[in-house]
Amino acid sequence: MDRKTGELRVRRLPGETSEVVAFCAGLPGPTRVAYEAGPTGFALARALSTAGVECVIAAPGKIERPSSDRVKTDRRDAERLLRLLMIDGLHPVRVPSTREEALRDLVRAREDIRGDLMRARHRMSKLLLRHDVRFDQTAAPWTTQHRAWLANVDLGDRGAQVTLLDYLGAIDALIVRRDTLEAAIDELIPGSPWADTIARLRCLRGIDTLTAVGLCAEIGDWARFPRAGHVMSYLGLVPSEDSTGQTRRQGAITKTGSGHGRRLLVEAAWHYRKPPAKGQALKRRQAGQPAHVIAISWAAQQRLHRTWRRLDAERGKRRTIVAVAVARELAGFCWATANAD
Repeated sequence: MDRKTGELRVRRLPGETSEVVAFCAGLPGPTRVAYEAGPTGFALARALSTAGVECVIAAPGKIERPSSDRVKTDRRDAERLLRLLMIDGLHPVRVPSTREEALRDLVRAREDIRGDLMRARHRMSKLLLRHDVRFDQTAAPWTTQHRAWLANVDLGDRGAQVTLLDYLGAIDALIVRRDTLEAAIDELIPGSPWADTIARLRCLRGIDTLTAVGLCAEIGDWARFPRAGHVMSYLGLVPSEDSTGQTRRQGAITKTGSGHGRRLLVEAAWHYRKPPAKGQALKRRQAGQPAHVIAISWAAQQRLHRTWRRLDAERGKRRTIVAVAVARELAGFCWATANAD
């Protein structure tokens, strides 16, 4: 669309990035383009930027669509994006650098393996449960002692035994893959754009290397959020709301944004059910870090433990709900730690 004349022209392009960039670069400038964020990633946006074309990647969940609009076609979607772009009505998605995106892919690959390993272990547990085989020793499941016990389990029937060995081999293979990815993540951290931020986040209780890397990979630039509440909203940890007039109704959390980042914070929140303390592991992580970052970590322990005690012991909330509430405040402390000067 020509901004001055309002003339609209439509052309269907192939999916190759080079042809799209050539078409956009050949338009009479200055040129602005937009497309919805999706599985194609950010390669097109980087190529357009290199060609001197301003590109806006729109957040799909925040594109305005009339509730009465029941017709969806490629042309109508493109025209809607174009008109919203002309009035600055699109919410842009931050384009990460290639190094940031590569590390994020690695973190998400490790997260996928974690899910696969959990499902593989569940299959093994259900197989043993069906055959009434139980691990009665004092060690925790999936430890070295438990693995040695599994190697000696005999289910009697050949078919069941082959299934057991197949499940066991799948679990061992996934553990090797997980350890390999974790070692690669450790190697890439010193040269990553988030090296200092990761070291600071590790000063917080319940947040070690993998959690810190995962949060940085999902959030990207912490400084782009002017307030801590924006990080909480970005991760979907704020309550939903349906209010009108003098009536205010709040419901469950919105669960928008990164589910991986939200899960990491909820898992870390469980550490704050215990009274504030500095163990040896936490002291090692805090060694060499600025004093004001360590002070934020200690303030987080005190406040989040008070929140946990108030909601759990005094109000009798379910602990899963308490953990989410603590995770919301923990997101604010992560923002403060990452942006502390």
